[in-house]
Amino acid sequence: MEIDQKPTMVSLAEFRAHTLTGMVQHEIERMILSGELAPGKRLNEKAVADKLSVSRGPVREACRALAELGLVYLVPNRGVFIKKVTRDDAIEVYELRAGFTALSASLLAPVLTPAMAEKLDAYVDEMQEAAEQGDFSRFDPLNLEFHDYIVESTGNSRLIKVYRGCVKEFHLFRVHGMVQRGALLASNEEHREIVDALKAHNAVLSYDKSFSHVSKGKERMLQALDDLAKNAADDQSDEEIDDSIA
Repeated sequence: MEIDQKPTMVSLAEFRAHTLTGMVQHEIERMILSGELAPGKRLNEKAVADKLSVSRGPVREACRALAELGLVYLVPNRGVFIKKVTRDDAIEVYELRAGFTALSASLLAPVLTPAMAEKLDAYVDEMQEAAEQGDFSRFDPLNLEFHDYIVESTGNSRLIKVYRGCVKEFHLFRVHGMVQRGALLASNEEHREIVDALKAHNAVLSYDKSFSHVSKGKERMLQALDDLAKNAADDQSDEEIDDSIA
């Protein structure tokens, strides 16, 4: 007996709802990653819905998706909260990113084309200009594009998807890691070493240079977090002294 299999039709209303939720999710992501929605704070669904001129339904759906990405967390009977990244969270994400980045480089090395090499060189040259000026706001997006281009160029769709999901959480503490000119210059020198290994079509060296680069980035980030904590403690101590004088 033959079974008449008709294609599943998605209604216009369902399509619009799905598209709207995606747009809301994208905008909430932007607000989180830009710092507009502060870590540890409760997400006001009504305020976000009003801001985006949508109902609260798409906001709730978007928050569920963002919870799966690790950008927010849900507390029963209390609501949605923006994730506050801890030191341990940062270490875990860096370790994952080191593995994904290194794997991507090792896969790309044997198949790197002259056009790909030229694109990577252009990224490194532009980052060098930003690093010499100590311009983190310009350096940072170029750095993220550089690594994403390596991952994307492997053509491995699953690796690309997992890596990009990891990087979204990486954004939450990225700004702490490399704000000093010296750190930017050191990072970009490591980028050059990665590209040189890729140009040599050396998969093992490409893996090692990429893994080492992200590991060194982790150490720079941890040092920056330690410095921030120390500065915050010093500021608190100064305030207490001022209060006692007053």
